[in-house]
Amino acid sequence: MTRERRLFIGGEWVEPDCGHYEVIDPATEEVVGLAPEASREQVHAAASAARDAFASWSRTSPEERAAVLSRAASVIRRDFASYAELAGAESGATTATARGMQVAVAVSRFQRYAKGALEPVETALPPQINEAGPIGRAGVMGALAVRRPVGVVTCVTSYNNPWANPAGKVAPALAMGNTVVVKPAPQDPLSVYGMAAALEEAGVPPGVVNVVSGTGTEVGEAAVDSRHVDMVSFTGSTAVGQRIGEVCGRGMKRQLMELGGKGAAIVFDDADLNAAVAGIGTTFSFYSGQICTAPTRVLAQRGVYERLVEMLSGYIGRLKVGDPREPDTVVGPVISAAHRDRIESYVHLGRKEGARVVAGGERPTGPGFTKGFYVAPTLLADCTPDMRVVREEIFGPVVVVVPFDAATPQAAEETAIALADDSDYGLIDYVWSADVSRAFRVAGRLRAGGVGVNTVGRNMEAPFGGFKKSGVGRDVGSYALHAYSELQSIVWPG
Repeated sequence: MTRERRLFIGGEWVEPDCGHYEVIDPATEEVVGLAPEASREQVHAAASAARDAFASWSRTSPEERAAVLSRAASVIRRDFASYAELAGAESGATTATARGMQVAVAVSRFQRYAKGALEPVETALPPQINEAGPIGRAGVMGALAVRRPVGVVTCVTSYNNPWANPAGKVAPALAMGNTVVVKPAPQDPLSVYGMAAALEEAGVPPGVVNVVSGTGTEVGEAAVDSRHVDMVSFTGSTAVGQRIGEVCGRGMKRQLMELGGKGAAIVFDDADLNAAVAGIGTTFSFYSGQICTAPTRVLAQRGVYERLVEMLSGYIGRLKVGDPREPDTVVGPVISAAHRDRIESYVHLGRKEGARVVAGGERPTGPGFTKGFYVAPTLLADCTPDMRVVREEIFGPVVVVVPFDAATPQAAEETAIALADDSDYGLIDYVWSADVSRAFRVAGRLRAGGVGVNTVGRNMEAPFGGFKKSGVGRDVGSYALHAYSELQSIVWPG
């Protein structure tokens, strides 16, 4: 499976100035392939190529852009098996996740934005009657609001989904007529080069899509600070997002930021516990907990607290941890040894803070765990709102449970809302209650970009993004087309 990639700049596969680095399989610790290490000058050359290509690509017809995106989806679908194998190897995802949640979602997103390229960009505004004045005679003024491409977009993507996340940026950006520079996460960039190859075969013109990678911060910095870049779309940690935002602010560049999360799962005492446990257990263990939408902060009303903890512990006990290539594995490795150590340090911290370790808490051992970056799914109970394990994003298979008391149903709602909103984050929260009107009432007051009512499911046309330190802007569905466009007003006399 060894692969050696080159940078993709201006429609050419370019030898990297700084050589290559090894991409490691998190399950076996073997080398998956060699990724190119770009120089700062090469990153700026990629942005310059995107700038040169923008003039012509932005003027192509929507039908032409749709055709390229549709062909890219077909190429990815044709080579689905090899792409999924590569994605699983470099990210550590289970086979089911690599196939169904990574490559399949990328295909779906290219198909969605092939259609999105054909969506109307003009909105007619009501005519306005102007009285005569110092700058003109009386008249009726017509107006249109038209969405135009932003320009050159730098897409900095996350390691937890090397197909779906880049596709969710690149496809709508191209559909709107932008050109892109993609800077993939250093841990698993090979899949993104595969996506670039698919787009090249699909007929994307030179310079419209560029991919540069590297392990050092200078590669990402160059992709953000280039004078040719008009917008940065970033998925990753809040700390990195804040640094990118500072650079964008100095250059008045557009931003789309999907940052950290510490999703609250409110479980009222009338909730269907089977549904709540299945939703929480499935999502916090998915992709070894490396998912920002996971409900890792459970707020359980006292009447169901002990039973919920017991059921969650039982659920965790049934999760198979191990080789992600085995069909019954649910929890594979995390992305790196450093990240495994970070997660384990949080479990240790939780113990020191007074949390009770109900399940997990120790590194998996045995014949199947002599190599690989494995973390046991862990349940911490008896937590309090001030604990760091409750307040900070761990980004691993660790769920914390905080009990709360209330004398009346109304008090329960107020307490739950206060606890949920007592966070720096506000990406996705969840509410479980048999009283649907109550669940919707609570959802409407939560300071989160999304709320799941008795579900952890998603609607892929609904806007996605966060409040507070969970991000800036919204994407998914047609909202992504809006995110990668600027509004222009056109006014004329009627």
